[in-house]
Amino acid sequence: MKSIISFTLLSIVTIVSQAQVDSTHFKFVKRIYEEALVNGKSHEFLTTLCNDIGPRLSGSPQAAEAVEYTSQLMDSLGFEVLKRDVDVPHWVRGDIEMGYFEVSPNSKTRIRVTALGGSVKTDDLLTAKVIEVQNFGDLSRLGKDAIQDKIVFFNRPMNPVHLSTFTAYGGGVDQRWAGAMEAAKFGAKGVLVRSLTLRLDTLPHTGSMGYKDGVEKIPAAAISTVDAEALHKALKSNPDLSVSFKLSCETLPDAHSHNVIGQLIGTKYPEKYIAVGGHLDSWDLGTGAHDDGAGCVQSIEALRILNDLGYTPKHTIRAVMFMNEENGLRGAKKYAERAKSIPEEHVMAVETDAGGSAPLGFRVDGNKKQVSYVQGFTPYFEPYGVYWIKEGGSGADVGQLKNDVVLLAGLSPNSQRYFDYHHAASDIIEAVNPRELELGAAALAAFIYLIDQTIDQQ
Repeated sequence: MKSIISFTLLSIVTIVSQAQVDSTHFKFVKRIYEEALVNGKSHEFLTTLCNDIGPRLSGSPQAAEAVEYTSQLMDSLGFEVLKRDVDVPHWVRGDIEMGYFEVSPNSKTRIRVTALGGSVKTDDLLTAKVIEVQNFGDLSRLGKDAIQDKIVFFNRPMNPVHLSTFTAYGGGVDQRWAGAMEAAKFGAKGVLVRSLTLRLDTLPHTGSMGYKDGVEKIPAAAISTVDAEALHKALKSNPDLSVSFKLSCETLPDAHSHNVIGQLIGTKYPEKYIAVGGHLDSWDLGTGAHDDGAGCVQSIEALRILNDLGYTPKHTIRAVMFMNEENGLRGAKKYAERAKSIPEEHVMAVETDAGGSAPLGFRVDGNKKQVSYVQGFTPYFEPYGVYWIKEGGSGADVGQLKNDVVLLAGLSPNSQRYFDYHHAASDIIEAVNPRELELGAAALAAFIYLIDQTIDQQ
């Protein structure tokens, strides 16, 4: 009886879902997925971006190569290509990153360190006693007498209780971004920050950090989670131990770069835009495969799929390669400024900057009517493992376009492994599953198609 009831309920759900979809759209979405899974090019594009070009920190020669590669690639695919000027920060890591702690004068234990993006260098080897804290409240509680001339060690882990690892990351990122400026207020000489990953490994994870006018700029580095645990244990045994680290990073004058745009011109509304994008820059430890090479190639592939299927869009559809998301958002801000000043009317912009793992759903940022409209797409995606469309969030780059009219969205892949690789040397092409990457591109192409076909009816 239980199995009969289950079958009946499944049949009802299937009938209801079928009643909610347009058969023409349903069939075209199926063609999109078939094209992506049989003839997908995302992994091929990503391999070139990662292995032939490599890490693409803003201002670097590799970032310039990536601009040329994606420009030429989209031109070869039949898109109209635009390169838009933008000046970006140019921070370089340098050749020296090392650290150790001493439990006694003749006993040194190595710690793996990496400069946080934007950090100043150390003056030769920085050596000082270390004080461990969990948060900024601890700094205030300890006060200047306890912190003056010490190295502050921020050791708050990402909270594993959250199913969304992005929520866990959001709960820990303040110590990386603001740790140096907050510790400097109490006279600290430098900071070490536990890497933002749920994994216990030996790879330090970098990321952007900031300074504040009027507050001394002190060096800031991340240490691996394994080394954070070792330092924590050593401090329990010897609260007076010293830490030494050396960084040779520096900030150079701004560099000239570009956002790269490939577009398919709309036939009915050519002056109205549907944009899909990722950021072309990456941190320099790995090759930026998940963050955000995956998003860039998926955006290009989404347009490639539609074009190769012979689809003629109503609106102009753009694949946007934003430059400088990691340490400034200058590309996104420039794009949004231009859109506002010309003006360019964007009806929708979707971002893919959460890795190349299998897609689970979309997050939508808009008014209630817009959110309800997009949630009506759910039956088209359910056969392909994309089960939800939820309100809230889109992405840092497309978020610069936010106003009362434009619909914003973000692709949400499975996030459980993302922070194993995020901003670390492990973010390489081998960490990306080719089939999952293509599924993400298919989801984006289908989403764009459905928006293009139906948004003018709202």
